[in-house]
Amino acid sequence: MTEPNAHVVEIERDGPVALISFDNPPVNAASQALRQGLDTAIRQLADDDAIEVIALYGKGRSFIAGADIREFGKPPRAPGLTEVCNTVETCAKPVISVLHGVALGGGLEVALATHARVAVDGVSLGFPEVTLGIIPGAGGTQRAPRLTGIADALDLITTGRRIGAKEAHELGLVDRVETEGTPRELALTAARDVLSGALPTRRTREIEVAADDAALEAARARIAKRQPHLFSPLKAVDAVAASRRPYAEGEATERALFAECIDSPQRAGLVHAFFAERAVGKIPEVHAHPRAVHSIGVIGGGTMGSGIATAALLAGLDVTLAERDQEALDRGTATIAKNLEGAVKRGKIDDARRDAILSKALTATTDLEAFATCDLVIEAVFEDMEVKKDLFAQLDRICRDGAVLATNTSYLDVNEIAAVTRRPGDVLGLHFFSPAHVMRLLEVVVGEKTAPEVVATGFALARKLGKVAVRAGVCDGFIGNRILAHYKKAADYLMLDGASPQQIDRAMENFGFAMGPFAVSDLAGLDIGWAARKRLAPTRPEAERYNPVADRICERGWFGRKTGKGFYVYDGEGPRPNPEVDAIIDAARAEAGITPREFSEQEIVERYMTAMISEAARVLEDGIALRPIDIDAVFLFGYGFPRHHGGPMHYADTLGAHAILNRIQEYAKEDNHFWRIPQLLEELAAQDGTFAQMNRET
Repeated sequence: MTEPNAHVVEIERDGPVALISFDNPPVNAASQALRQGLDTAIRQLADDDAIEVIALYGKGRSFIAGADIREFGKPPRAPGLTEVCNTVETCAKPVISVLHGVALGGGLEVALATHARVAVDGVSLGFPEVTLGIIPGAGGTQRAPRLTGIADALDLITTGRRIGAKEAHELGLVDRVETEGTPRELALTAARDVLSGALPTRRTREIEVAADDAALEAARARIAKRQPHLFSPLKAVDAVAASRRPYAEGEATERALFAECIDSPQRAGLVHAFFAERAVGKIPEVHAHPRAVHSIGVIGGGTMGSGIATAALLAGLDVTLAERDQEALDRGTATIAKNLEGAVKRGKIDDARRDAILSKALTATTDLEAFATCDLVIEAVFEDMEVKKDLFAQLDRICRDGAVLATNTSYLDVNEIAAVTRRPGDVLGLHFFSPAHVMRLLEVVVGEKTAPEVVATGFALARKLGKVAVRAGVCDGFIGNRILAHYKKAADYLMLDGASPQQIDRAMENFGFAMGPFAVSDLAGLDIGWAARKRLAPTRPEAERYNPVADRICERGWFGRKTGKGFYVYDGEGPRPNPEVDAIIDAARAEAGITPREFSEQEIVERYMTAMISEAARVLEDGIALRPIDIDAVFLFGYGFPRHHGGPMHYADTLGAHAILNRIQEYAKEDNHFWRIPQLLEELAAQDGTFAQMNRET
């Protein structure tokens, strides 16, 4: 007999038991072939009088990992997952599932449609749909509350968090947890237990849901406070609320709400963000063989250096930390110990692992000669070119042949640093973002002479550290900080021309950023930007407007959070506007002869985003970024860009090149030095093109 969708879905018979296995590498995604195969197999076995119970399991790494990303953006193909889940649940014969690896989204929805579930210890379960701007659309919002209750279902569905086998059992999502045995063995055992009565079965849709209006209102309040910009989490609450109705009515509500989410621009932005993380790995050096990295050296034990060391230690690497003197070294090791203690509290490691890291994996020294055997050394000292060049000259002498020499500079010329060594091919930039053990972005800065295998090594290290690596060329600030410097000027001009720092911050927070530009400056340290401005002052064009407000704040010794004052005051009562800044702003306006005017929130957002997009276009023109989606990834993972907007280049496409061009032309009437039209934007407007098309061309 021909089996359904052979090699993707297969049937195996063992007396009265039928096993249905999935084999759709790498993660058993719920592709059309898998959906069709499962639907056909269930219907076929339902008509087979010799079969009394059916068990589902996955071959390879997972049960069903979720939707097939290869089908994203394409017309849906029958059968839909809702139909398949209903075929499973309404089968007259008991259908059970064994969950291992991951069972996420549609995979978990299939499991909930079965009549009993066995979880293998180590499995990861969850509903990640809200992270893609949608909600579970195949009965997940209706079946989960019937098993867990409304409150726990809301927690899972509106956050997208993953849970393990033990918690899933405690919540009622699964009926049994197993620690030993292959998925096939456990499926066969569980099926026989169904026959003997040792494993009860039931249809999830027939369970009644207890009312919990308090949980629904609490979820709505939490979302309004923490995720006010997002569309799908509130739709998920509405869908879960419908689980109190008869199943068919609730399912119809779920499908309608799911369709609303599909039509939302947020869904497109979040899906784009999802793909951005994967797209950035497509680099010219993709086929180069990375060098082995087992041990790294870190020069500098400040906030950045200790964060880099922490990230490497948590990834299982041996780390040698160097500082200029014992006092600074002690501060650095203390910071690392504090970071690791935080990892213990978050459940990332246990006490024993922390102690082993500190006693065996971390070496602290004041002698650079200790780097002689390291595979890779990262310099993370302050932004001074002469200091960095001196360090690299020493490393060139000390480090073994083949060792990779990396600088964590945020702005400086990697080629100039590499030139002091006899091995510029071994030198690259690894620009981490603070705190380095938390932030996911890593700009891999490729110099003129950086060898392909060294670039590949940077990307391999990023994967080991759990970072999102983006390839960047050499210029002042690379991708992110170069663009940041430009749109921060737009914010400064808005402040000088009449908007308050708080109004600008509030406008950008309402757009979706967690913090506005002046709050971010306070957090990063105003002295950092001050140093950069002083460094660039000799080359500042005469035609450029200059806002001295931040400089004058720094001259008073106010560097933001670290000193308790900046644009805001930090005195234990929460950030509040620094009243003394108003006088500084007024004085700067008077000196410039500016009569302040009012700005609407919309105009603030438009100017800020237009400045960001225009400089991003120039970064593309100059070849500093490979593709628009690389810029999106930089801002999504390093600068807190609102994920539902997809990144600045994706957002630009929602506006259209013509609209952005018209804005710049209008703003240029006030300042034709700052507001200049990028040639790339002109070309896109002339061709009715998009930045997305440039992603497809590479």
